[in-house]
Amino acid sequence: MNAAVRAVVRMGIYVGAKVYFIHEGYQGMVDGGDNIKEATWESVSSMLQVGGTVIGSARCKEFRTHEGRLKAAHNLVQRNITNLCVIGGDGSLTGANLFREEWSGLLDELLQQGLIDEEAAQRNSALHIVGMVGSIDNDFCGTDMTIGTDSALHRIIEVVDAIMTTAQSHQRTFVLEVMGRHCGYLALVSALACGADWVFIPEMPPEDGWEDSMCQKLSENRADKKRLNIIIVAEGAIDSHNKAITPDYIKDLVVRCLGFDTRVTILGHVQRGGTPSAFDRILASRMGVEAVLALLEASANTPACVVSLVGNQAVRLPLMECVQMTQEVQKAMDEKKFDEAVRLRGRSFENNLSTYRLLSYRKADSELPNSSFNVAVMNVGAPAAGMNAAVRSAVRVGITEGHKMFAVNDGFEGFYKGQIKEIKWGDVGGWTGQGGSLLGTKRTLPGKHLDKIAEQMRIHNINALLVIGGFEAYVGLLELSSARDKYNEFCVPMVMVPATVSNNIPGSDLSIGSDTALNAITDTCDRIKQSASGTKRRVFIIETMGGYCGYLATVGGLAAGADTVYIYEEPFDIRDLQANVEHLTQKMKTSIQRGLVLRNENCNENFTTDFIYQLYTEEGRGVFDCRKNILGHMQQGGAPSPFDRNFGTKVAAKAMQWITRTLKDSYKGGRVFANSEETACLLGMRRRAMVFQPVSQLRDETDFVHRIPKEQWWLKLRPLMKILAKYKTSYDVSDSGQLEHVTRPHN
Repeated sequence: MNAAVRAVVRMGIYVGAKVYFIHEGYQGMVDGGDNIKEATWESVSSMLQVGGTVIGSARCKEFRTHEGRLKAAHNLVQRNITNLCVIGGDGSLTGANLFREEWSGLLDELLQQGLIDEEAAQRNSALHIVGMVGSIDNDFCGTDMTIGTDSALHRIIEVVDAIMTTAQSHQRTFVLEVMGRHCGYLALVSALACGADWVFIPEMPPEDGWEDSMCQKLSENRADKKRLNIIIVAEGAIDSHNKAITPDYIKDLVVRCLGFDTRVTILGHVQRGGTPSAFDRILASRMGVEAVLALLEASANTPACVVSLVGNQAVRLPLMECVQMTQEVQKAMDEKKFDEAVRLRGRSFENNLSTYRLLSYRKADSELPNSSFNVAVMNVGAPAAGMNAAVRSAVRVGITEGHKMFAVNDGFEGFYKGQIKEIKWGDVGGWTGQGGSLLGTKRTLPGKHLDKIAEQMRIHNINALLVIGGFEAYVGLLELSSARDKYNEFCVPMVMVPATVSNNIPGSDLSIGSDTALNAITDTCDRIKQSASGTKRRVFIIETMGGYCGYLATVGGLAAGADTVYIYEEPFDIRDLQANVEHLTQKMKTSIQRGLVLRNENCNENFTTDFIYQLYTEEGRGVFDCRKNILGHMQQGGAPSPFDRNFGTKVAAKAMQWITRTLKDSYKGGRVFANSEETACLLGMRRRAMVFQPVSQLRDETDFVHRIPKEQWWLKLRPLMKILAKYKTSYDVSDSGQLEHVTRPHN
């Protein structure tokens, strides 16, 4: 929430508005006085890394009454406040909307009571409202992610990872209760992200007799040498008769039926706390700026809207449509129409649910379709967190679809050396939380070893190939598909899933691993900034990874609150460096006496990190001193973030389903033959959708020398970062969201 507050304040000041804080939520608006204070640029400094909300929030009974709202209106009119930006859940947003509908009536009453004059009523005749959804439950329809959800998932996953180590040592069963009274999002995604054995959510009550099937599954897992069972329960979990399912009930059941040593852990308010994740800071900063733009464009007849993200795209949706749909979910659940409830929750929720079902229920061999196809999975390029989650998902979906799955070790190098073996369901258990690449990965390209790779494909009769990796994986796929006219072995379906911290793959807005790297950068920058809190006037120069791609530096800079970010895609010269130094010199005269400068490792071959450090040191002499830091390989390591686990899992599952479809289509005359360009694809996220794109068509979109896409969506975030760092710059509004309607799912 603080990142959103900071963005609204700074963007508001940037466009020339007067911005006020209302402390303690609606209570502060009703009480007025010191609760409503003008905000300054500096008053939102150092807020990004703080959890909760700095301006306070309170449930307010008084605002629910007409008198309370009349007092609130009076307080706003006295200060000529006609635009409200509300950050909260559906209750707060519904309240705001009612306030707006009553506004002109409230003004009339204030006039009649002689509390305001005619002129004040004229000046404040319309109240505009924009909402941002801040709720860890992610229970608001129309938005893919609400502010706070990702951070809550970070807390849950940290706990689950810690519990997994004890549980594995002790052969225990753990029942974890996570928040979500009416919405199972947190439970579902954390179950997906840690490979839980069973999950209970309000939207999908288990069928009658679930007790037996759950115990059956847990005992099969034990027999399978799996030392650990994890069961995740949303606090609002119910059975199909609307009766609550509690963690204790589950524990007693497991102990009674199986005699397993079982422990219950209730996560509670831990989930609301802690420092916000990189994703949440960026989401909130983007939404905050978007909210100010929406307020500027609002007129008396535009409906109150919420700003939100769908896929990777900022959108605006009518507030009441979202609220109505959110209430319909509850109604559907009360009426036991559970499928309807899941559908109303939206596509992101549905996707999570279907992926979870695919991966967690192992069918008996007799139930599996026998496709007689062999599919190989491999990692190529540098390691990225989330690769293992993707491999696990691919292997399990492949087995469920009846294929025989093969794992290739050490990328294309292992491929031509014949390091290929069958991989089974149980072999990938517990892989989601592991960092790096368990299969092994190399940067070797296949081009020089085509004969040997073709031979290995012949020996193992490989009918399809899934490559999970970075830029080399993309180039490798291009090389293999270009060699199809020479080698029949390569005439099979091939698909690539982007996994690299650099996020430099054409055809995809995001790649597996970059979210984990962003969190590593953000955490380190937070610590470095904190080290300066005692010493005044210090500037840190930090070098990030990314090759020639400035994604990590730019988006990391946005999340960490950097003053300047140097990247290859936006050329800079000595004049820019000088302007940046002067900008920091000005900043040191304020109460914020420290600076943060990020530099992408390859942004300029002459303006090296050392050069910039020396320049700043010399030019800042007497005003500030400098320190430098090269983050290096810590950006590639670590346990994958919830986002990368989830993204890797869903993308690989989708890629596997494409392989199955394409194999069926290309099976003719007793063999697989696929040589059209759409049978060698890259699966990427483009704005709102996951799209399969032929690699041959992406060739023209690629700068092969610098290994980056020619067009990169995140460059549009650069002006945003500069505005938040108090630079005068032009903000391109063309990308801001347009008002749309909430799409209803079709029956």
